[in-house]
Formats: sequence, structure tokens, C-alpha cells
Amino acid sequence: MPDREELTDQIAKLKTKEADPAEIEEKERILNRVEELHETNPMLGHRGCRLGIVFPEITEMQARAIFEAACELTKHKKKVFPEVMIPLVGHINEFRNQKEVVVRVAEETQRKYRVKIKYLVGTMIEIPRACLTADEIASEAEFFSFGTNDLTQMTYGFSRDDAGKFLQYYTDHGILDQDPFVSLDQSGVGQLVEMGVKKGRLTRKDLKVGICGEHGGDPDSVVFCHKAGLDYVSCSPYRVPIARLAAAQAAIGKEVEEYTSA
Repeated sequence: MPDREELTDQIAKLKTKEADPAEIEEKERILNRVEELHETNPMLGHRGCRLGIVFPEITEMQARAIFEAACELTKHKKKVFPEVMIPLVGHINEFRNQKEVVVRVAEETQRKYRVKIKYLVGTMIEIPRACLTADEIASEAEFFSFGTNDLTQMTYGFSRDDAGKFLQYYTDHGILDQDPFVSLDQSGVGQLVEMGVKKGRLTRKDLKVGICGEHGGDPDSVVFCHKAGLDYVSCSPYRVPIARLAAAQAAIGKEVEEYTSA
């Protein structure tokens, strides 16, 4: 397809020259089509931990802000327990690289303020490879949070930014039962979550595991997370009441199931 910027520039020049309206209309038709087909892939390039690995000063700045705030509060007799989450990790060496920065800054800041604070360094599981190697990652990470929105797009090869162009067609024509960004795909993405939980806890038995994202406010997804052994779900504020109700129903359902089976 023609370049958007070049088309825009051509149209602007044609209009200043009062060119043939038909020619301008044709260029605008092509531009509109280019705009319709334009897509972005937000998961490639300098995203997540990759940005901090290539530009460690960004991770240092963020970690210093967290730990300076924590130390300030500690000096004012406030109890704090920071949990620093490294995003978009796909390989244990990525996590080790960023954890080293976080721990170093944490120790430097505590020495500066002359206080000691407890903190954890964990990771956001958003890439299928992280689920496959969760046992390795758990040897370094102290908690997992499944970013199921991004895990869904990485597993399906969909982009949340532009999947709306075809997902409605998919659901209308029975290709998919429902939008996988609304309700967690339990048979596909769910398998990766279950694998990540199981393998992670083989290495670290007390590993705290949860999910964050819009799936955390979907009742069916919450029930699945409960069955998969997750400790918590996180979602948008307006969906919290639904998530709490679904979590309570899942817990009651499990108790009833255990009671009747006994």
C-alpha cells in the first residue's frame, strides 16, 4: 500500500494547486483505504523489560522512585511492602538482568535512608515462553502476575489495538464463541496459565500468583482462575464488584463440591 504520509502530503499539495477534484477524490479514497488497513503491533520492539534492558537508566529511575517513597514512609512509621513487577519477561536472563538493577537500587536507597524494608521482585507473565519455562523463572521471581490481555494476543497472534476490525465477524460467524479479550480462552490461553502456575510452584511452593487485566472482571474467567489455583485477580475499578461476587461464588462452589464428594 502507498505510504500514508506521502498520500497526505500529495493531497495537501493538490488542494493548494486547485487540482482536478476527481484526482483529489481518488487520492482521498486511497488514503481512507490505507487508514482502514493500517495496523500496529504493540508487543514488538522496545516494550516491557526490553526497554529497561537496553536503557537500564529507565529501570533505575523507576526503582529509585519506588524505594525512595517506601523509605520515606518507613521513616514516618508507615508499614510498606513494595512488590516490583518486571513486565513482558520471556527468558530468565531478561528477568535476572532487571532484577539485578532493582535489587541494587533498593539496597542503595535503604543505605541512604538508613532503613530496612521488605520487598519482593516478581514478573508479569505475558509471553507464552514464560509459561513454558515458568519453573526456571520462578527460581528468581518471587511472584507471578499473568497479564492475560497480552498473553491472549501473543497466543492468538491478535493485537488488541486492531483486532476489533475482525473479531466481531469471527463471533458473528461462529469462528469464535466469544471475544477472547473479554472472556479468557480457557482451552488455549488457559492451558498456558495452568502450566505456568504448576511449573512455577514446582520450583517455589509459596509462589503468589494472580492475573491482572480485564479478564479479572469477567465472572467465567474468575471461576477459571480460582480452579487454576490463583491467589487473586485484578481488574478495572468499575468491575471490582462483579469480580468479588464471582470469586465468592467460585469459593462457595468449591466448598460445596468438596463437601458433597466427602
